[in-house]
Amino acid sequence: MPKQEKIERVAELKQRIEGSDALLLTEYRGLSVSEITELRRSLAEGGTKFQVIKNTLMRRAVNDAGVAEIEALIEGPSAVAFVDGDPVAAAKSVVDAAKKYPTLSLKGGFMDGKVLSADEAKALASLESREVMLSKVAGLVKSEMSKAAALFVGAQSKFVSLLEAYKEKLPGEEAPEAEASNEEE
Repeated sequence: MPKQEKIERVAELKQRIEGSDALLLTEYRGLSVSEITELRRSLAEGGTKFQVIKNTLMRRAVNDAGVAEIEALIEGPSAVAFVDGDPVAAAKSVVDAAKKYPTLSLKGGFMDGKVLSADEAKALASLESREVMLSKVAGLVKSEMSKAAALFVGAQSKFVSLLEAYKEKLPGEEAPEAEASNEEE
């Protein structure tokens, strides 16, 4: 590859790294071209781009992007999943593909400024999807709001009952209607 082409490729990789929500690094040794193509298609559905990249170019790109911590994961035949979207769904897709193709292995990842070990990246795949987690949080918030509303209604009814009891204990004043009927007679 000519030098100018390498410089452009590194710049492109740097942009992709900086624009991704997460990176998942895999070892693809033993996969055929058709298996890699199938994996690319399955990941592309979730907004993830899977690429086989020369290690020297990827090392330069991660250094330029300021994430040199992941350089240790770039050993051997490496492929990178650039995640644009839900990292959990992408990790699930990679783990599912690893079950289908035992030669594919997840080496680790990078998300939210933190390097993920292989086990942490696999644990990411065991999480529920973003939508499910958001719906659970919304359910919890709704539940707490319902409890608070019930508490306020209960406090209001107790206060009204207390006022009624206090009113009954006050020395009796005749009602205005009773006074008006006495004056007419």
